[in-house]
Amino acid sequence: MSMWFAVLHVLGRKLVFPTPISCGTRAVDLPDTRQIVLCPANCTLWSLSVFGSGVYASISSICGAAIHRGIIGLSGGPVEVHRLQGRTNYLSSYAHGIQSQSLSQWSSSFTVARTISLPLEVSSQTSSSANVASGAAKKPVKKTAKKPPPPTTANRDCPVDMALLLDSSYNIGQRRYNLQKNFVSKLVAMLKVGTPGPHVGVVQTSETPRTEFYLSNYTTAKDLTFAIKEIPYIGGNTNTGKAILHTVRNFFNPDFGVRRGYPRVIVVFVDGWPSDNVEEAAILARESGINIFFVSVAKPAPEEMSLVSEQDFMRKAVCKDNEFFTFTMPSWFSTNKFVKPLAHKLCSIDQMLCSKTCYNSVNLGFLIDGSSSVGDGNFRLVLDLLLSIARNFDISDIGSRIGAIQFTYDQRMEFNFNDHTTKDNALRALQNIPYMSGGTATGDAINFAVRSLFKPRTGPNRNFLIIITDGQSYDDVRGPAMAAQREGITVFTVGVAWAPMEDLKAMASEPKESHVFFTREFTGLAQFQQPIVRGICRDFTEFN
Repeated sequence: MSMWFAVLHVLGRKLVFPTPISCGTRAVDLPDTRQIVLCPANCTLWSLSVFGSGVYASISSICGAAIHRGIIGLSGGPVEVHRLQGRTNYLSSYAHGIQSQSLSQWSSSFTVARTISLPLEVSSQTSSSANVASGAAKKPVKKTAKKPPPPTTANRDCPVDMALLLDSSYNIGQRRYNLQKNFVSKLVAMLKVGTPGPHVGVVQTSETPRTEFYLSNYTTAKDLTFAIKEIPYIGGNTNTGKAILHTVRNFFNPDFGVRRGYPRVIVVFVDGWPSDNVEEAAILARESGINIFFVSVAKPAPEEMSLVSEQDFMRKAVCKDNEFFTFTMPSWFSTNKFVKPLAHKLCSIDQMLCSKTCYNSVNLGFLIDGSSSVGDGNFRLVLDLLLSIARNFDISDIGSRIGAIQFTYDQRMEFNFNDHTTKDNALRALQNIPYMSGGTATGDAINFAVRSLFKPRTGPNRNFLIIITDGQSYDDVRGPAMAAQREGITVFTVGVAWAPMEDLKAMASEPKESHVFFTREFTGLAQFQQPIVRGICRDFTEFN
């Protein structure tokens, strides 16, 4: 009886039999995002629909795409299929006897790859395992198996969300484009992509920008490197500004894997110079808290500068013109020595000034009057105001933080900046503060806040103290408030009912008119949410 071979694919430690499919089976018909299939022989005799080149629309024949890609031949064979996000501009091409078609847009895509295969002999003869079971087999010779290499661990010291903007214009050409992809693959390996380290996606710069994949599509360096290898060259003008705008507006979205509180980075690769204006796009990126790094390769020679529409494009494009955000390479040849220095820059989050916004880089201390004159019902209205303020900020272990102290004659630390480092937990703790009741000693409470809330190491965040009170303090408030401001704490005061305006102004930072708020009724507190948030952002921006 003739022998036949079944192909097994190794996924981790599990051996998986490929799923037999027909020549016309499409990727959209598969249930899983990654699957091993077995194409039959002689699929080239069929009329197969294939859309795209390298990355294919999911309505394409899997076996047709595999032949087009050179993964299988006339005899068929196993194919690994990996589903991707949808895209625009699928390119047509002719390869290995298959003419693929172009397609303007489709909702999902896929790539095909060779599998790691192992021949398994099956025949009518008694198998060796059966002989072992019957005791007839010889004692197997013990072999020492090679240990697999240890898995690459994510770089915990580089917690960034990063978009790589590859130059895919006519200016770079196919050859240098491939060298660019090789360099980027080495950069990804050096960054050690993975959770909880850096996450990376890719956008192509050409006439029209195109997102190849998002942050959540590939979370290991191996998968990401493979995906980069499969990205096809496009051509067109080097519309870098257009690509930056596209990335700012569409790429950094929680639905596509953006993580709260992580620095956001755009790395722009340009061979030569941009065809369009980059300044407007760069301003939007800065306002969005995104750090732009500009990697210039083969920058224009002096005699070419007359051809460059925006001659100081590098200075205008980057997050801040301090040389940290720019990187220059003379060409795409012999670039190995540049991989490590660039990776080091991209992981230096302490220097990413544009990541530090008023929403993700502040410590908000709430000093809450819990005296008897407030009452439990009004105390809830106070907490509602503080909750509405806190919801505007990106609270996390590497972002903004909140802490709360309630005071009467005594002070009670409700929670400090390190107690709740997720937004949900912090808001829940603030909402559940129980009302104390008692007298009013605001000055002592300010001293307690400086000593117990702000004096312990609070990191690089800017410190703010928001004081809410409804009456006259029994102690001095001016001295403690001035001492707090000398410690770098910006003070906002919110007065209700009988709170003296003189005390509110004495405690507040300058200018008084933008740091003091007053209402006769507790029901009027809600109106202060937006002015206080805007005031915090204004002070943060002026300070930085």
